[in-house]
Amino acid sequence: MKQTAFLLFFTIVLIIYSLVNFYIVRRGWLAFSGLGRLRTVFLVGMLLLAIAYPLSRFLEHSALRSLSVPLVHVGAYYLAAMVFLFFLLLSADVLRGLARLLHLLPQGWREWGGPAGLRVYAVILVAALVMTLAGAWNARHLQVRRLNLALAKKQSRHERVRVVMASDIHIGALLPPQRFHEIAQLINRQDPDVVLIVGDLFDEDVTRLDREELIGSLQALRSRYGAYAVLGNHDYFADVRASIALMEKGGLRVLRDEGVRVNDAFYLLGRDDRQGVHMKGSRAALTQLKAALPDDALPVILMDHQPFGLEEAEAAGIALQLSGHTHHGQIWPFQWITRRIYEISWGYGRRGETHFYVSSGAGTWGPPVRLGNRPEIVVLDLTFR
Repeated sequence: MKQTAFLLFFTIVLIIYSLVNFYIVRRGWLAFSGLGRLRTVFLVGMLLLAIAYPLSRFLEHSALRSLSVPLVHVGAYYLAAMVFLFFLLLSADVLRGLARLLHLLPQGWREWGGPAGLRVYAVILVAALVMTLAGAWNARHLQVRRLNLALAKKQSRHERVRVVMASDIHIGALLPPQRFHEIAQLINRQDPDVVLIVGDLFDEDVTRLDREELIGSLQALRSRYGAYAVLGNHDYFADVRASIALMEKGGLRVLRDEGVRVNDAFYLLGRDDRQGVHMKGSRAALTQLKAALPDDALPVILMDHQPFGLEEAEAAGIALQLSGHTHHGQIWPFQWITRRIYEISWGYGRRGETHFYVSSGAGTWGPPVRLGNRPEIVVLDLTFR
């Protein structure tokens, strides 16, 4: 059943990918009409770019694995450019259609063939390239977002605790362990009391990573009261047992449907990711996890990778829920979609006495490109009132 579902999903994705690329190439083929050899060069170049990413994933599992490394980078950047090209061309087609109906432009500007169509296509190509380069630069420059929150003190012995949160780092082929080391150093510079990794530390098959370098980078994290993590959906895809083993060797305490008392400041609950439901059948209810805590003397902070069902945290009396997963769309215009799927696509929110923060993430999934949002780590200065 699971294999059938995967094959169906893969087939749908492949069909969509092929249709989008056909649309982009078809518009270019019309725009380059009459240009002979240049038209052929365009066609061959676009086809090579289009097959780069799928081919790289296939070669990963073959004797030609070494070729997959450059191909996956070329293909991943093209994925971002493809998205921009598709939406820019679609916008141009809509405008051309309106112009045709309303007779707003000369005939030559209403068609893709001819000099006017070539100019429009060339401008769109340049715009997509600029957007991809800008998004690649943006993805490499982490923002430190700061938030001050007051939680009900109850019996907490602390007046203030600094929590540094990071999610969706996606260590893998496109974000190697040495890049994570840079993120770890940025976290350390915030002088955290507690470090929280809120899911998707890994992107894919962790057995192919440089284990020693990765463990060393994880061990480089510095905090007064410890570093904790929960699993995200990609940590399951990456091989959940191997992911947990690497995290624990790196000094992270992985919380799977369990809680821990953090230096008499607060209780920290970590929920297993929703992906685990598909793989192992269930996860504990939040009310059950909270009831298993020794007492109700301290505020409760919850890590739950995917920000669904926020009302559950409110009903359970959680003081603060931290999530990630959404990437806030990562690439324009997908922010419009995530805003409709999630009650909080990114940033701070509140329901009753429960605070929420959904991070846009520190890394990227798929294309190493972000446009329309910023990658971040989050510094939460918590006071207890």
